[in-house]
This record gives sequence, C-alpha cells and structure tokens, in this order.
Amino acid sequence: MTRLDLVLPLYDEAEALEPVLARIRAVLAEIPDLEWRILLVDDGSRDTTAEIAARLAEAEPRVVLIVFTRNFGKEAAILAGLEASRGEVVLVMDADLQHPPELIPQMLALWRGGARVVEGTKRTRGRESPGARLGAYLFYRLFTRFSGLAIQNATDFKLLDRQAVDAYCALPERNRFFRGLIPWLGLPTAQVPFDVPPRSHGSPSWSRLRLGRLAVDALSAFTSAPLQVITLVGGLVFLTSLILGGIALYQKFAGIAVSGFTTVILLLLLLGSALMFSLGVLGTYVARIYEEVKGRPCYLVDRERSRGIGGDGY
Repeated sequence: MTRLDLVLPLYDEAEALEPVLARIRAVLAEIPDLEWRILLVDDGSRDTTAEIAARLAEAEPRVVLIVFTRNFGKEAAILAGLEASRGEVVLVMDADLQHPPELIPQMLALWRGGARVVEGTKRTRGRESPGARLGAYLFYRLFTRFSGLAIQNATDFKLLDRQAVDAYCALPERNRFFRGLIPWLGLPTAQVPFDVPPRSHGSPSWSRLRLGRLAVDALSAFTSAPLQVITLVGGLVFLTSLILGGIALYQKFAGIAVSGFTTVILLLLLLGSALMFSLGVLGTYVARIYEEVKGRPCYLVDRERSRGIGGDGY
C-alpha cells in the first residue's frame, strides 16, 4: 500500500478550492492500493480561502490544513507542506488546475519504476503575453548558463520520493528556490510533459515585480557569476578610460586640445555607472547573507486556525 501526501500551497483560492479538491479526490479514488492525504497550506490569503479550507478539513479527515500567520511566500508554503508530510511519496502541485491531476497515476508509475523525482514539464506554456514569454526565456537561459542546472520548462508540479523530501527539508538555507533545488539534489529524475491548461478560476497573483524579485533571488542563490561581472565591467571601464585618456593626450601634444569638459563628464558618467552597478550586485549578495545570518524561521503556523496537523492521519 502506497502512502501519498499531496501538498497544495494556497493564496486567495477561495473560488477554486472546492472544485479543485473534488477533481483531485476523484483522481486519487481511482488509483488502487493508495492511501492519501491532502495538505492544504494557506499562505496568508486575504479572502476566505482559510475558512473554506477549514470546513473541508473538518468534513474530510484526510484533508489537513496548515494556516500561516501571514503571507510568507509560495516557497515557504511548499516547505511547510513537505515538512508536515508523512507519506513515502509526496506530490506538490498548484491549486489552480494548471497542473492536471489526471497525470498523478502516470507520475506514480514512473516513481514505482525507480525515479526518485518525477516532474511535470511544460510542453506549451498556455496563455501568456509576449513579454512574459520573453522574460521566462531570458531567465531560464541565464539560470542554466550560470548555475549549470537545466530547468527550462520546469514547474513546481513534482512528485518526490521520501529520500528527496528529507534531503530537501534538511537543506539549511532559508531563501529557497524549489524548482532549482530539487534538480540540484541530483536524484534519478523522470519527466512528464503536459500542456498548461487555463486557470480554473480567477487570475494569477504573481505581479511582474514579484516575478522579477523571484528571478533575482533564484539567480543569486545558485551562482556567484554576477560578482564576476563586476570584474568584467571594471576591466571594460578601465580600457575605455585608457582610450579616452590616449585621445586627450594626443590632442594636447598635437596642439588641438579643446576644453576637457566633455571628456571629464564622460569619464565621470562611466565610472559612476560602473560603481553603482557594482554596488547593486554586491548589495544583492550581502542582503542574502544578512537574511541567512538572522536565522528567522521560514514561516509561522497559526495553530488555532490549522486542522489535522497532529498525528499521521492515515
């Protein structure tokens, strides 16, 4: 008998939650020799998601609810669900049905065939604006180039063996990028491609600014290459300065020198831009060190509003 825990991070999913759970339970009910739990992790929703989830957890003992005291982010919600899991296999998926539950039997079959990680990969990206597609393309190219980990078309839709779950939860870092850390573990992995369907309800809660911050956090967590870019920029500015200085000296000795105002301004702009860019990159890494050194927990659970997190639930 296989024990499966299914982790669903929630943020403002009040409209979608009940139909999503109904569809997931219908799929799980058709899988033989399977005991399952659904771990709902409410990441500080602003709507009635937590109340609806609490009602569902009261009606179904196999539904567990974890409620955060505030919004800590999706990465923290995934970590909370993984740390609360007890099954020998854990599935992480979104609650907007853009990760098709019908793929669960296929993912379990690949796990039973020896894969420690089974990940859903996007065959098509669904409805996205040209700007969003370009941003995703550039991010994945940069991430693969700098980190050496190929996560093109990867998603958070992953089925993890207990070995993978324990290894992930044991990592000491607090600022996590689930989509990158799982392939970093280097465990045997299988892929299940799928076409991203439209959202079942509502619109995505990720703004362009939040996506940009996520991209910066992910890149700085996996590579120090931007720090080397500072050296490159410094070298280019130095060469430019030599060229401009050579031109200025030539004009002076040739007797055709004019006021050096333009040259000085150009040098100041180049040096100032390079210094500000360098300080910005250094600041990004110093901020990561600062966050890690503080040692604050990744999330805090509101015990009074949570349901069923004591015991194994099977």
